[in-house]
Amino acid sequence: MVPEDPTRSAFAAGSPAPSVPTSAGFPARGSPVPGSLAPGYLASADVQLRLQILNAEHASLQASRSLAWNESFARAGMYLSILSASIVALGLIAGIDKLGDVFVTFAIVILPVVLFVGLATMIRMGMSNYHEAMTVYGMNRIRGAYLELAPDLEPYFVMGVHDDLRGLRVTMATPSNVPTVLHVISATPFLVTVLNGVVAGAIVAIVFLHWLTASVPLTVAAAVLTFAVVVFAQGWIAGVSIRRSARRRALFPTPGVGGAGAPGGNDEPEEPGLASAPDDQAARATEASGE
Repeated sequence: MVPEDPTRSAFAAGSPAPSVPTSAGFPARGSPVPGSLAPGYLASADVQLRLQILNAEHASLQASRSLAWNESFARAGMYLSILSASIVALGLIAGIDKLGDVFVTFAIVILPVVLFVGLATMIRMGMSNYHEAMTVYGMNRIRGAYLELAPDLEPYFVMGVHDDLRGLRVTMATPSNVPTVLHVISATPFLVTVLNGVVAGAIVAIVFLHWLTASVPLTVAAAVLTFAVVVFAQGWIAGVSIRRSARRRALFPTPGVGGAGAPGGNDEPEEPGLASAPDDQAARATEASGE
């Protein structure tokens, strides 16, 4: 028979669990890294145990980030496949019905479904990109802990070690010579956003031409207005996750940007081993695009 664990027995009986001593070298939450701990702070702790814990968490974050990337690209690929199949089907019906009632009916039925899939894809990609940004923040903290354990390895780190916007864009390797606008429009979420706007505009154009018998200029104006509204609405939804991330408090901000608990971060100092980095707008665009 396995001997009973007195600690588990006491906990199961309702007694308070034994407290963990805080003088064994475990850092208090919110301590900035690297280089901010007192000499010998980590020397009193079991370094091997710390490394095992950090490695396990690092591996978990890497797997979680990989899942977020895979889901984003899978959802985008599914949407593009559905959109392509719908366009092919509409083309075949148009060749037979000559843009008659059958074509219009089929288009009104299938295009809203395609638009729904596109909007759901856009929203889900925004959630996945926010998830990925959180994993990047976590891995930056772990790299900072690695530097606390071995400060002499700092020249070999090319990714960020701070959990602010500056550390995020360093880890994302955002090019400093690429304008923010180009980075945004080249991202997959922006592609999905534009396609959703086009599909919505096509639906409105069909309704105006077939049922409202509107003139061509009025139909084009309504389609363009619908496109702009849909794109703007999706941009606002994407901005929610960006603002939510910007409001989070950095426990280990870049030195010179702000103390522990400061939101976000600017671009005063450089990360280890890197010569330059883009501004915070590019960092926020990186987080929104997931690239």
